[in-house]
Amino acid sequence: MLLSQRRASLLKRLTIRRQREREGLVLVEGVRALSEALQAGANVRFALISGRLRSTDLGRNLEARLLAGGFDVTVINDEELTRISSTESSQGVLAVCEQSQATLEQVISATCPVLVLDAVQDPGNVGTLIRSAVAFGFNGIIALDGTADPWGSKVVRASAGTAFRASIALASVADAAQALTEADRTVVVAASEGKNALKRADDIVLVVGNEGAGVREGVRQLGNATICVPVEGPVESLNVGIAGSILMHQITRERKGSD
Repeated sequence: MLLSQRRASLLKRLTIRRQREREGLVLVEGVRALSEALQAGANVRFALISGRLRSTDLGRNLEARLLAGGFDVTVINDEELTRISSTESSQGVLAVCEQSQATLEQVISATCPVLVLDAVQDPGNVGTLIRSAVAFGFNGIIALDGTADPWGSKVVRASAGTAFRASIALASVADAAQALTEADRTVVVAASEGKNALKRADDIVLVVGNEGAGVREGVRQLGNATICVPVEGPVESLNVGIAGSILMHQITRERKGSD
């Protein structure tokens, strides 16, 4: 079956951030990402599948779930799906889902740790941090201006679909600074010179910064404390995705009083 012109036009629009935000929709590609999105209760507008999806057990299971679940599914050929896919090697499935919207106030007021991404630009790092945040109970995420779009297809794929399990808000530095100050939460900034002696706090907000420049000064000033990942080998610093994940794990252990 050929893809309709209307849907082809929508898919093209959704490759542009401002169009995604206007439509409130996101592209989800790959077996794992879409399976996780479905598990998280994502609202699927429609899905496109091709014969390649049947090449693995996971793919066959996903196809059966889509068809049995009454979703709007269109079967197209492998070549057409590859042409419209943003990946070099399509896994035979692409879906259009509704974004999971959250406001800054909702994220900050929630009784869970919060992760703040300050101008983290690489989609792979953003996806990794979202996935780790969900794994370690940081279910509120604030993406400050300059951060890669949390709903870009590369980020969603890197997060393996776990973005649909988090409350993600987009915010300017000024708005986030005001909201965090008013909420009086414990803000901890990741920095190379940071200390590791943190008080146990259930209201903790961890800020991680840009791959090269780190956390911006205006955001750093909000911090009640700084934290770092100590390194012993001949490495100056760690990738922000790795460092942020380690810090979230450390904070979670301390919150739970683990050894």
